[in-house]
Amino acid sequence: MFYCDPPGHTGIDCLFNHGDINRIEFEYIFMHDQEPVDTEMYQSLFDEVKQRNNDLHNGVVENPDKNTVMGKTTKKHWVTLCKKTNGSVVVSEKGKFVDDLYEKYGWRSYYYFWHGWASLDWYRGYHRTFLIDRAAERKPSKTFLSPNRIIGGHRDHRVLFLYHVFKNNLQHNHISAPRTCPEEHTDITHIAYKYTNRYPDITSVLATDELPVMFAREDTQKMSSCWLDNFNLAADSMFYVPTETVYWGKRLHLTEKTFKPIALEMPFILVAPAHSLEYLRSYGFKTFGNVIDESYDDEEDDFTRLEKIAKLLTNIEGLSAKEKQQIYQHCIPAATYNYNHFYYGSFEQILWQELKVMLAQIKQDYV
Repeated sequence: MFYCDPPGHTGIDCLFNHGDINRIEFEYIFMHDQEPVDTEMYQSLFDEVKQRNNDLHNGVVENPDKNTVMGKTTKKHWVTLCKKTNGSVVVSEKGKFVDDLYEKYGWRSYYYFWHGWASLDWYRGYHRTFLIDRAAERKPSKTFLSPNRIIGGHRDHRVLFLYHVFKNNLQHNHISAPRTCPEEHTDITHIAYKYTNRYPDITSVLATDELPVMFAREDTQKMSSCWLDNFNLAADSMFYVPTETVYWGKRLHLTEKTFKPIALEMPFILVAPAHSLEYLRSYGFKTFGNVIDESYDDEEDDFTRLEKIAKLLTNIEGLSAKEKQQIYQHCIPAATYNYNHFYYGSFEQILWQELKVMLAQIKQDYV
């Protein structure tokens, strides 16, 4: 088994492998279950997994311990077995990017919802606190809450989302937005420049003096994946708008970001890959299509989907205070259902069943 430690680190110096020292295992599993699947971003890591496994077997072929490893197997047959070594990968994603792993590395894949388990662990116990009023007791004054931190790398969708926010004068809602990516130290206008063919004014819109925008008591956009926060802002917002880790392409990959509004008992609008709402519903959660226009989720053009999300938020923003409260009140039953589904065992049972099916398939394929 190959895995990265600490979790969330993907450099080759964080790659470890574990096996049985008393025998040679001809096949291997790479646990990539936390991270997105991207053969470009993680090429060096994926190549290292293949190389290390080859090195292990080449060492055995060149100098096998006949008493403990080869037994009665001839060296010629031993070499043949090593060459037939197959790998697989455990992922928390579905779609084209997983198919690309098979095409490039020959890895068959096994899926379970890692981020579902992580969210149940990280957000456990918050429903026993008094950090935020229940949904039915809130009277939000803002249309949405949307934290945004890393904008570099493959997270350009956050730059485009923030462009639409400022373009449509939605920035007075509860948002956080960096001017410079805290990880890559790149200015937002530099990232935005590549999109000027589609949005000619994008750099001028994002050159605003209003950036960076930070929440109270922040001197930079902080990492807060593994806990809930911003309770007052959440209580004052109709919708939570997570800008997910991945956005582009035909894939399904949701993280703890999507479960924050669920654990806060909030309605949500997802900036995520197409069909993510449908994916979430497959785990027993409800969305809000009976109240708001969720057709954005069916839009497979990534730019158009963001434009539809911006239009939806702008339309809600333009309603009267009374109309906004009516929408919020109609969303509460689904938000409360999701909260209970998350905190009182139903979601966990679905995850257990999924995990058992995955493990049974691994056992069938390998044992």
